[in-house]
Amino acid sequence: MRKIIASTYTTLDGYIDNPHLWSMQHNSQDAMEYALKLTLGCDALLLGRVTYQGMAETWPNMGGNPYGDHVNSIAKYAVSATLDKPADWDNSTIIPGGDLISEVTELKSQPGNDILTWGCGRLTDDLAKHGLLDEYRIWIYPVIKGGGEPLFRPDSATPVQLTGTTTFTSGVVVLTYHPTTD
Repeated sequence: MRKIIASTYTTLDGYIDNPHLWSMQHNSQDAMEYALKLTLGCDALLLGRVTYQGMAETWPNMGGNPYGDHVNSIAKYAVSATLDKPADWDNSTIIPGGDLISEVTELKSQPGNDILTWGCGRLTDDLAKHGLLDEYRIWIYPVIKGGGEPLFRPDSATPVQLTGTTTFTSGVVVLTYHPTTD
């Protein structure tokens, strides 16, 4: 069965908003190689509506490199209760919010590589709550922001087990956790 991997950037003090303002200067070569390997191991991208709409505006113009070309070529699934049709981004499909659990259960059972989700919000909370999220990859950046949108909310509460730590030359650390039933 395919895994769903939630990969998200956070500051040291646990904020996730506007990563373009604080993450780019810490994207060392080894971190980018790790990100490419992670992304190439996935053949689908599962996104909440807000993340999907933001990405669909910029990613179609970000080709010309292995990372961008792969992201633009793979299947993209946007979970939304309000979108009627997908954005003009190749291979995009809308999963109605009310169908999330059944549609994602079916998606995970199909043959293929892992499924990547970017960000950490209501989508990841719902996936974890229903046993559909297999892994968190939390990219901790050496930045203290002092405020903003938190990485987790009260609805995020779930037990996890640390299964890996990767440190990059820039000081970015990726912590890998698996949800547990304890």
